[in-house]
Amino acid sequence: MKTFVIANQKGGVGKTTTAINLGASLANKKKKVLLIDLDPQSNLSSGIGFTQQFDKQNWNSNDEPPYKNIYDVLVNKTPISSVFVSTSTPNLFIVPSHLSLAGAEIEMVNMLSRENLLKKALSSITEDFDYIIIDCPPSLGLLTINALSAAQTLLIPIQCEYFALEGLGQLIETTKLIKGINPSLVIGGVILTMYDSRTKLSGSVVNDVKEFFKDIAFDTVVPRNVRLSEAPSHGQTIFQYDDKSTGAMAYKKLATEFIARFKD
Repeated sequence: MKTFVIANQKGGVGKTTTAINLGASLANKKKKVLLIDLDPQSNLSSGIGFTQQFDKQNWNSNDEPPYKNIYDVLVNKTPISSVFVSTSTPNLFIVPSHLSLAGAEIEMVNMLSRENLLKKALSSITEDFDYIIIDCPPSLGLLTINALSAAQTLLIPIQCEYFALEGLGQLIETTKLIKGINPSLVIGGVILTMYDSRTKLSGSVVNDVKEFFKDIAFDTVVPRNVRLSEAPSHGQTIFQYDDKSTGAMAYKKLATEFIARFKD
């Protein structure tokens, strides 16, 4: 089992979109994938269609959640095997999140080995999946540190816009610090997102990022695509929503490149 964390302290760079659609594309290629929603905003949980079933029951997101979630795993020590659930995509599973996770960092502060809570939870399912993909909040707090401690590989999405590299220095420094508790962690890939072929800026950012990160940057570039933006509001992956869109084509290509890069 290979564990990946998708992180960037800058918001709006396509972390959740990439987690959902890279995961779904890998699942479509017969890989067994577990997505972990580690963001209190729960965008991955809603974007893949998990929370919609509870919306129909007039459930208020501020109420006690009617389902087990990552908060239970980290704070209540609930076995993760009893929390993950299947999605509408075969081979794709999710550990959902909930707003209660926002207070977890405060509750985790005094816990023993607090930076390794997620790693310990995942140790019980090492034979159950081909890939685990962890979606992080746009911050470098204790939740993201748990993800970096639990993963072998960091994937960084970068949008093809001005200030694209802003804040990356701090993320890379945090990664170096994490190596003290997780020596195996490496930056395994940079994913360029929101590429707009109509602008010179996007092309310039692609060149700058590939020059800076060299072979770490994936060849596949994810375009800015309306269908990619619309799919989460329907609780669907891009392959369920519009399999012929440029966004779907890009994530299919990215998954192929991903499997080839991490096959060993």
